[in-house]
Amino acid sequence: MSVSIETKCLHLEEKIENAEDECKSLHYGAVSFPIYQTATYAHPAVGQSTGFDYSRLQNPTRAQVEKVVAQLEGGIDAFALNSGMAAISLLFEIFKPGDHLVVDSDLYGGSIRLFDHVTAKNGVEFTRANCSKDDVESLIKPNTKAVYIETPTNPMMNVTDIEALAEITRRHGILLIVDNTFLSPYFQNPLKLGADVVIHSGTKYLAGHNDTLAGFIVTNRTDIQEKLRFLIKTTGAGLAPFDCWLVLRGIKTLAVRMEAAQKNAVKIVEWLQNQKTVTKVIYPGLKGHPGYEIMKKQSRGFGAMVTFNVTDEELAKKILGSVHLIQYAESLGGVETLITYPTTQTHADVPEELRLKNGITPSTLRLSVGIENVDDLIADLEQAIN
Repeated sequence: MSVSIETKCLHLEEKIENAEDECKSLHYGAVSFPIYQTATYAHPAVGQSTGFDYSRLQNPTRAQVEKVVAQLEGGIDAFALNSGMAAISLLFEIFKPGDHLVVDSDLYGGSIRLFDHVTAKNGVEFTRANCSKDDVESLIKPNTKAVYIETPTNPMMNVTDIEALAEITRRHGILLIVDNTFLSPYFQNPLKLGADVVIHSGTKYLAGHNDTLAGFIVTNRTDIQEKLRFLIKTTGAGLAPFDCWLVLRGIKTLAVRMEAAQKNAVKIVEWLQNQKTVTKVIYPGLKGHPGYEIMKKQSRGFGAMVTFNVTDEELAKKILGSVHLIQYAESLGGVETLITYPTTQTHADVPEELRLKNGITPSTLRLSVGIENVDDLIADLEQAIN
């Protein structure tokens, strides 16, 4: 029985066919998947197992959230880790000294910090490019192992054609890794467009309530699956049972949250465009955005992230200190609307030269639009700006 993505947020397809048996045999018919708060599991006898041995290796609650996320992304397996950065760090353990990667120049600052100060130290080489417009193929070398992108990027909303880039990476026998945090699997599925690996900060839209940290890796390749299963049990970075349950609970409302937040974002973008002190509005749902047509082709929506510039640094800081309903905080993807200052928050560790080259200036602000009444959000922005 094939079901829609809205239904997949609440039910595993493989369970729907055997729903009656599931209720009778597992979890006493609990509608909310239980939290298995246990470190270890008793064995029936020597050589026998319940399927779970030790929670560092796997836990029933973690197994459930991994199945749900894998299903939403169309992967064969998912790996739940204790933060988005933990997910990226674990994935990069598949590379070795001497390997080379092409990475997008406009990435979340934490990813840039990891690549520059940890992964590079371990002998992995990086080449930065604007993957939305540069000739990525010309940057591929004999030791190139992967291309790593976000689309849309954080925070400048550059959009890369995943399908076109996947053709290049396949031709060269290298991986395409896509951070899909900004759109979530509800709006975009990179694996179905040719990517090999998808990354999520599960803290954001998947969990959706600013109450837990989580990260996910999803793949459709058995060779990568095997490597990551070995790594997650070896490094011990798997997500704890209660946090897994919080993400499971959050995903149940993913569809309605994404639709509501996007609807609000569109109205806020329209309002921002009419403000004299707002000099630039960057949102991939605008027809004038360079990636608009690509987004229409490869995603089912434009998301709820909005970046905008105001006239000067003084006004930017004034807005941050004057909002009341909107909260000045890092992170994104929760039900609450947050405003972020990339220069001193998400991208503070990015070298100033790279920040400015990417378009992040002291007058740049980033909005993660939530699900409050949009008129209230606009009124708050208006009083803060004026």
